[in-house]
Amino acid sequence: QSWTSAHDAALLAEMLSLANDGRYPAADLAPEQRRHKTLEALVSQTEALARHNPVLMIFEDAHWIDPTSLEVFGRVVDRVRTCRVLLLLTFRPEFEAPWIGQPHVTTLIINRLTQRDVGAMIGRVLGNKLIPATIRQDIIERTDGIPLFVEEMTKAVLEAQGEGAAEHTVAAIPSPALGVPASLHASLLARLDRLGAAREVAQIGAAIGREFSHALLAAVASKPEAELGSALDRLTNAGLLFRQGVAPQATYLFKHALVQDAAYGTLLREPRRALHARIAALLERQFAALVEDAPEVLGRHHADSGNAAAAVQKFLEAGTRANARSSNKEAVAHLLRASDLLRQLPATPDRDVLELRVVTGLSSARYSSDGYAAPQTMAAYAAERELAERIGDRRAQFRTMFHLYSSHYIGAKHAQALEYTDKCLRLADEHGSEAWRCVAHRSQAAVLNAAGRFVEAQGHAATAKSLYRRELHAPYAIEFPHDIGVAALAHYALATWHLGYPQQAGEAVLQTIELAASVKHANTETFSYFFPTGLIAAIARDMPELDRATRKLGELSQLHGLPQWSALSTVLRGCFLAYGDDASNAIENIENGLLACRRLGFEVYRPLFLGYLARAQLRVGDDKGAARTALGALRLADDTGERADEAELLRLLGRITVNHSPAEGERYFLRAIELARRQHARLLEMRAITSLARLWREQGKRDNARNLAAPVYNWFIEGFETPDLKEAKALLDEL
Repeated sequence: QSWTSAHDAALLAEMLSLANDGRYPAADLAPEQRRHKTLEALVSQTEALARHNPVLMIFEDAHWIDPTSLEVFGRVVDRVRTCRVLLLLTFRPEFEAPWIGQPHVTTLIINRLTQRDVGAMIGRVLGNKLIPATIRQDIIERTDGIPLFVEEMTKAVLEAQGEGAAEHTVAAIPSPALGVPASLHASLLARLDRLGAAREVAQIGAAIGREFSHALLAAVASKPEAELGSALDRLTNAGLLFRQGVAPQATYLFKHALVQDAAYGTLLREPRRALHARIAALLERQFAALVEDAPEVLGRHHADSGNAAAAVQKFLEAGTRANARSSNKEAVAHLLRASDLLRQLPATPDRDVLELRVVTGLSSARYSSDGYAAPQTMAAYAAERELAERIGDRRAQFRTMFHLYSSHYIGAKHAQALEYTDKCLRLADEHGSEAWRCVAHRSQAAVLNAAGRFVEAQGHAATAKSLYRRELHAPYAIEFPHDIGVAALAHYALATWHLGYPQQAGEAVLQTIELAASVKHANTETFSYFFPTGLIAAIARDMPELDRATRKLGELSQLHGLPQWSALSTVLRGCFLAYGDDASNAIENIENGLLACRRLGFEVYRPLFLGYLARAQLRVGDDKGAARTALGALRLADDTGERADEAELLRLLGRITVNHSPAEGERYFLRAIELARRQHARLLEMRAITSLARLWREQGKRDNARNLAAPVYNWFIEGFETPDLKEAKALLDEL
């Protein structure tokens, strides 16, 4: 009504332009990315507008939302928490809204209309027209308070010729007690029947979809333009269709999905299949741009025409394209549809090859959308392996070995994971593929890093780095399921830090981030902010870098709908808080994040995170809880063979116990030093030595402390600004 500034009006104009004109921020993006960008732009403009004015946002029929938009809405719901915004969404009861339960979200159940309300609604539809009281009462009783049914039955009565016909129309509609959709369906059929030739146009439009263009409708209908225009006018005047724009550029939308269903349901099976076949043929001949942009549209028409083989190809193409764009949920939906349609094809070697392509794409999409070791992901791996062995496809067998390594590695089953990386390396050597060798070596580096075998890990990662060729190997990001060069750099950085070269590790981290951004693959970029950025920052106690990596990891995981990285961002946030003044929230974040990780089967580096949990417990004064957590982490490291953080856990136990038992604390420090030396983990060795040297200083053993710390500190040639070496230097200066 009034604006505090011209700026507010400009923001609103931009919002309306985006919403009404379909002017997306980047026209060359994929459909789901365009939707995503549009919603993001709307939300950003709303936030800006809400700085000066309260804002109401309304979104109807959320039960029809696509996966990408649903991800965005999750962010919207979170962001309006602190804005002067009322966000109103309507949806059917069967829709499971993921944001329900949050403290700033309220659920309202909308009941059916009362008889009085139904009477008022009938009056509004009738306007200045009259119907007998008996017919009005029949409508009230039969519509059972359902608004759409009230409106449609009243219109059906109005369109009937004379009171007798009106009474017949009402009586012909089954009672709502027999099922509301059937009653509404009958009402809509009655209205369609009286539209004459326009009914056929409604049928064609319904076969095309809920929304359709004038151009495609005209091509399929093959009617004179005047006749087609007249039929469309009748449908829009009856309120069954909405029109936007002017023919031949116009688009049409059925008023409700049930209106489309009613028109579609009047088609007999064979004419319906023939109609879909005609639509598919016209799409391929005359609407190539639409098919290229959204092959699943053509796939649906092939499927409904009975051409399952062609439909599988199109849904496979759609799934592959969605995978390449990191639109994981869309990829899963398309590939599951392809998998269902494959069952209609006869069992032949060609079908097995096609099914392997579908299952391969599905495992890649599941990997990112559901988690590395989720049951549905593991099921996709198993199907891929069975098909690869049946067909004898070496590439698929290699990829299956990689997935089996990955699921065992993520599940912290490192002995089995290493067996699969050995098999990957043998297959790669037999095949002679540099890409496969790169994958195999980087996979071995990952397992060896987790096992605390840092020298070997660095060697394998360096080999993978040397084999990687950006221009040749970037497409492998979809299969493995992030860029193999980024993963090689990440694990090289992790090993190099442990071996005592933090500056070189930092340079490798920067290279990882830059390469990950350049390959433009969502899972790869998100991966890079955990491996190695966030992980090294947590191990190195680099709090500013850990804060930055955690925020970026959380942002990207929410943006792209990657649950495992979202869970890990929560854990890392807790690790960051453990070194601040908010240890209670640190405990909550770490515990919640680890619980989410466990649900996804993500167990790797759990001992490290439990170590941070113990630190937070120590900060809130729970020494016994901290000791239990640290001892549990050590037992877990022993059970899984994940020894990367074992030396640090021993040092932490020394810190916990040293106050009440200096001798026990000293034993833990000595064990930590011994283990770190065996692992060549120089920075962890220096950290444990510093802790022991402090104890000896307090006990008056200053010479022993200095003689222990000085040689190790003097070994370092870089990284003197790291917390570990700064603390060691300060202690040595004091000694």
